[in-house]
Amino acid sequence: ADLAALRDDADKLLEIHMKSTNPSGNDSQNERQQSDSNTDSIFEFEPALEKSGAAAEPLTRTAEPPKTYPLGLVLKACPEIADYAVDGIGNWRDFMITAAQVRGYLGVSPSAYEDACHVMGQEIAAVVIACILQRAQHIDSAGGYLRVLTEKARAGQFSVGPMLMAALRANGATAKMTG
Repeated sequence: ADLAALRDDADKLLEIHMKSTNPSGNDSQNERQQSDSNTDSIFEFEPALEKSGAAAEPLTRTAEPPKTYPLGLVLKACPEIADYAVDGIGNWRDFMITAAQVRGYLGVSPSAYEDACHVMGQEIAAVVIACILQRAQHIDSAGGYLRVLTEKARAGQFSVGPMLMAALRANGATAKMTG
């Protein structure tokens, strides 16, 4: 019952965030990258994301669209998040719902996560939560850490890439590529 309530909360947060980040409700999400930096179009092979509206544009120092990573790569770097997925993680929507649930387990407040989603975008915020989960034993305050990263992202001083690559290295996932 507790897990069902958490999932409902996560679904509500995602729905609220989706409405606030994509008020136009544009259904043509599988077009090539547009000038509005709509991150959905990057995931041509993730059809479940087409209607998610996950289009929050993070603040960066350049006008480039936010960098996103293949879901498979993220799951290799952060495999522990899959343990929390009710029906597994088969697409970005599953991943984001699971990350929203994990947020609660890590002690990250709904407001801290919502702020991260607004600043970084849903996918990146979910990747950050997965990375935090991977290193939870080394992090004293997951919520405080997320807030610091959100502020850095707001100032254009945070990219999830190095965090994700560090997680890959920590899990030995790059060993076959380096040697």
